[in-house]
Amino acid sequence: MRITAFAKLNLSLRVSSAGADGYHPVRGLFQSISLADVVTVVDADRDSIVVSGGWAPEDESNLAWQAVAAVRTVGANGGPVALTIDKAIPSAAGLGGASADAAAALIAAGSVLRVSHDELRTIGPRLGSDVPFAMVGGTALVAGLGEQVAPQPALTGFAVALVVPPLELETARVYRAWDELGEPRGPSVAGADVPPALRGYTPLHNDLYPAAVAVAPQIEEWRAELAERWGAPVMMTGSGSALFTLFPTEDEAAGAADDVPVGARFAAACNPVDRGWQEE
Repeated sequence: MRITAFAKLNLSLRVSSAGADGYHPVRGLFQSISLADVVTVVDADRDSIVVSGGWAPEDESNLAWQAVAAVRTVGANGGPVALTIDKAIPSAAGLGGASADAAAALIAAGSVLRVSHDELRTIGPRLGSDVPFAMVGGTALVAGLGEQVAPQPALTGFAVALVVPPLELETARVYRAWDELGEPRGPSVAGADVPPALRGYTPLHNDLYPAAVAVAPQIEEWRAELAERWGAPVMMTGSGSALFTLFPTEDEAAGAADDVPVGARFAAACNPVDRGWQEE
């Protein structure tokens, strides 16, 4: 089974103090976008994992492979499978690529190994906080440790200019910095500064932004430069380092993505999509 696995943006992200388990509850507005990896799971003579187009581990540490392994523990058919991942989503950028791949691998392995969607939904939260959203996708309000996903009417009427600076941020390190900084609140983007479809959800925030800047000050340099070039507020998704701005049209987003500082790791125009994955 071959599945397109869409990246996500945190259009807004509020973070709360860590609980006794060490994890931080969140509340946020999540949105799937057209940037995507392609994940394939098929029966095979022996287990294998192959990654092309970008970097991800090709061993048991790969979250998508962990998804396959988890499905195999409950599947009617526990035989070997071949997992292939064609990467387009930049890694360590806050775009949920590993979680999207894991969700796609869950769906594909569930089909190959004959596991119900109800069982797959119980596995998702155990793999990672973004996996439950990736299994649903589209537009959703997400809360708790990511397991509370409330789908919303699909957002349309805007496009995204997306830029990944030439650095990678480890999520755990950014959360530690957030704790050490005294749990700061991120900057706000008001309704007047976003496309009309989003104004019912404003102001938009990302509480992890101050922590990401503390870990990698270049983030603020890139944000300020892009805001000046584009003449619009620039936000960060997740724990970074990907930055984005919302434009009314795809042409405007594409023009912005073409006008970025030298050295960007990735730049593209994307559209919102109404799902987290799609069978090819």
